[in-house]
Amino acid sequence: VQLAESGGGLVQAGGSLRLSCVASVRIFTNYAMGWFRQAPGKEREFVATISWNGDNTYYADSVKGRFTISRDNAKSTVYLQMDNLKPDDTAVYYCAADAWATSETLKRGTGFDSVDNWGQGTQVTVSS
Repeated sequence: VQLAESGGGLVQAGGSLRLSCVASVRIFTNYAMGWFRQAPGKEREFVATISWNGDNTYYADSVKGRFTISRDNAKSTVYLQMDNLKPDDTAVYYCAADAWATSETLKRGTGFDSVDNWGQGTQVTVSS
């Protein structure tokens, strides 16, 4: 799966950004999708995941109520709407695909083990 993120940038605290991730894959609905982030000096962390049909979404506590994950299967695209951004949200954001996800792995933000199913990332910087 080839994944390409876009939409990152520099924004002031309290602002919004919408990230997009386009998948180059024959059958997009074979995959659950997720957004993850990595800040400088920190490990990569789970942000949000979405089931193959979009019916189920899960969020890290740190972004719940501020971020919204969605997908458009006709466009093979997953989105991350980020509102009320905080400086702590500064990170490189990655999207990932998982053909073997379960509700439990999506809820925990685990799985997504195939290195071939990750994008290159997009930088999000939130200034205070």
